[in-house]
Amino acid sequence: MKILAIDAATEACSAALYLDGEISHEFQLAPREHTQLILPMVDRLLKAADMTIADLDALAYARGPGAFTGVRIAAGVVQGLSYAHDLPVVPVSTLAAIALGMHEKQGSKYVLSAIDARMQEVYWAAYAIRDGRLEILSDETVSRVENLPSVADYDWAGAGTGWAAYRQPLQQKFNVADDNIDGQALPSAEIIVKIAAFDFSRGKQMTAHQAQPVYLRDNVAKKKENQ
Repeated sequence: MKILAIDAATEACSAALYLDGEISHEFQLAPREHTQLILPMVDRLLKAADMTIADLDALAYARGPGAFTGVRIAAGVVQGLSYAHDLPVVPVSTLAAIALGMHEKQGSKYVLSAIDARMQEVYWAAYAIRDGRLEILSDETVSRVENLPSVADYDWAGAGTGWAAYRQPLQQKFNVADDNIDGQALPSAEIIVKIAAFDFSRGKQMTAHQAQPVYLRDNVAKKKENQ
């Protein structure tokens, strides 16, 4: 199985190449530089593996939620590559990638993923990781902390920039221990491609036309148009 994944949904920009279980990847913190970085990353990974896009079985991307422009960049790049080479696409949630990354880093079995959505809100979802597989326990949403849905009483870990921005109210609401919080956790293509490989092996894929960004905040585009 050969899958290329990209992510540009947050401050980080990354790409990863999955070759039958082996992963090579590039990752860089570079706000506002995603358009300049992502395709050169892809080119370097493919050249190092002596491959072309046409050799891949599928493409994967971080479909959001996250930064409005970054999510559009990832979806747009994958759509273009998919159309050009007739490849299926696997979308992966940024919140799910953060949760699995936290599990791999700390062994956390229950993770509350939160990305700072600005405007006093967070992008949010709750996950369980069992046998290395993700199970979503609370639907993805964008909300103020006080309006987030309740979750079961597990030994939760908190991960993502939402925990850095709103650590105290989140910690109080969900009773998360200090040493179970990583407010710097970001999604990465390395994790995204692992999720994508699992999903692709089970037939979870879509066409280029279907590969759309997920914003959660439905009125973002309207607000930008009216500014």
